[in-house]
Amino acid sequence: MQSPYPSTALDAARRAIADQLRDIRRDAGLTGREVAARTGWQPSKVSRLQGATTPPADDDIRAWCVACGAEDRIPDLLAANRTADSMYMEWRRLQRTGLRRLQESRVPLYEQTRQFRVYSSTVVPGFLQTREYAVALLESIARFHGTPDDVADAASARVERSKIIHQSGRTFAFVVEEAALRRSVGGPDVMTEQLLHLLDAARYPAVSLGIVPAGSGAMWPVETFTVYDDEKVSVELLTASLTITAPTEVAQYVTAQSEMTGAAVFGQDAYRIIASAIPAPS
Repeated sequence: MQSPYPSTALDAARRAIADQLRDIRRDAGLTGREVAARTGWQPSKVSRLQGATTPPADDDIRAWCVACGAEDRIPDLLAANRTADSMYMEWRRLQRTGLRRLQESRVPLYEQTRQFRVYSSTVVPGFLQTREYAVALLESIARFHGTPDDVADAASARVERSKIIHQSGRTFAFVVEEAALRRSVGGPDVMTEQLLHLLDAARYPAVSLGIVPAGSGAMWPVETFTVYDDEKVSVELLTASLTITAPTEVAQYVTAQSEMTGAAVFGQDAYRIIASAIPAPS
């Protein structure tokens, strides 16, 4: 069954809570219908909660544990539930004051990070975007989400924060799907400038740039993500920015980036793919 949650990390967190609720019910020797009767719920709600198709409210957790005589489990379950809630932050809440502040909000994290691992399946990574490419991309994002129109300032903020790539003491390992290079953002002129810039950026001392060729047979493309010092991951989804700090989950993203790195080509082979994606002159 397809998960109702937008990422594997959030899905795992929600399912862990649902599994605990099911175990509490079983330990109490109760059926789902008996829990429903004790809580005054419909049996379908019990099924949704223990099947992880509906996230529980705090009051749901309290009522479930009381019905099962497991009041001592309430604090830990509430903490786990709130952690899952905090993993998922709606883009609209982040973007309610415009996109510029969203760009600037990452600066402190960038400044404290020494090793960046970036995987991008759909667009050129933000660190490597030209201003015009950023404008075109952010315009489409602002239009889709209906955020305040500060795209020009947001694009400038994105380019400004990306200057960190020239500072010493940091490394940047990028792995980009070939499809991201061939997705037209802003039209042929914007793409030509962007891809030429990418060829230059690939030669920066701190940068490693790998391109995963189309049809490479690598693991399936996943959501775009950035790993910071192998301690924190930010995942960009359509409706949310997901922050992951659990060591085992961070390790999975590091492994995924390593898998993609193994499937990527570098140096002259990467340059050829980038050059081949430059639009032909009209």
